[in-house]
Amino acid sequence: MEFLRGIGLERGMVFMKIVVLAGGISTERDVSLVTGTMIYKALRGMGHALVLLDVYMGYEGDAGDIFSDTRDWGENSGAISEQNPDINAVKAMRKGNPECAIGPNVIEICKQSDIVFLALHGRNGEDGKIQAMFDLLDIKYTGTDFLSSAIAMDKAISKDIFEQFKIPTPKGIVVSRQDMHMVDVWSIFPCIVKVNCGGSSVGVYIAHDGRELAQALQQAFLLEDTVIIEQYIDGREFSVGVMDGRALPIIEIAPKVGFYDYKNKYQAGSTVETCPAKLDANVARAIQACAETVFRALRLKTYARMDFRMDTQSNFYCLEANTLPGMTPTSLLPQEAAAVGMDFPALCQKIIDISLEKYKS
Repeated sequence: MEFLRGIGLERGMVFMKIVVLAGGISTERDVSLVTGTMIYKALRGMGHALVLLDVYMGYEGDAGDIFSDTRDWGENSGAISEQNPDINAVKAMRKGNPECAIGPNVIEICKQSDIVFLALHGRNGEDGKIQAMFDLLDIKYTGTDFLSSAIAMDKAISKDIFEQFKIPTPKGIVVSRQDMHMVDVWSIFPCIVKVNCGGSSVGVYIAHDGRELAQALQQAFLLEDTVIIEQYIDGREFSVGVMDGRALPIIEIAPKVGFYDYKNKYQAGSTVETCPAKLDANVARAIQACAETVFRALRLKTYARMDFRMDTQSNFYCLEANTLPGMTPTSLLPQEAAAVGMDFPALCQKIIDISLEKYKS
């Protein structure tokens, strides 16, 4: 319960006008919409004035004084399918310019809010672009700033920083379409192939030999121009949320079949999740300390979630940092917060409270 001190619930509650911004056109669009809906419902239940908005589709109606509209913005939230969404099909539904990432009236509505709760994932949401735009427009938002978002989203840059700070991370190389000859030097199998700026395990593959490596690269390059090949750490998988610089309890992720891919992340019952993870106390403290070091090294603010693998000798390796972790029914951060007695509405309020702190300096 020590972690709960200072979250602001014992103080007089300040009710705010909040836009929950979700959707977009990344491969994590469906996840974002469910994340946004959960956040919207939680904060609405606390008495805040809420608008749930798809950043890509926008709002076609009258945006003036939109917070006086008492409709339930989350009644048609949808669900996460086993496959990531068809972005071309999404673009076909958009009126006007389908290549513009920002839908009609999005900026006008966000300007009316006290803060925008970012429920976005992936490209044009977690990569710092929205954050930079909001900084220029003097719109307050939750989560870390544009620079740390961009750094954390780029796995190659993150790995460089991990090495500088002596943060354990799997050995790997960065490969572009133009540097395919570099693949010939790779000889560690099995290995992981993953797109450089992806999320939700979209564009992540396991290769056991050269033939599978070539196939994985072919698939990955359909999504991005830059790909990472790294050693596969055989063992257990963990995740650690960090809020305001302090680590939450560790959660262990154990898929029933295969690895922690898109399906196993978002289909209920596909993965066994244990929080707090059953670990030696010294090992657990070391992983939490490492997560806090990653938070500082990447210059993160407010909150994030770090992913780890641990081998059979209890050597652990940080894979990446997620600056806008999922907040779906099966997401990890809410489970970690619950382990210290913080329910979902309190978690959402905590994120708002500590996000507003960054505007006081």
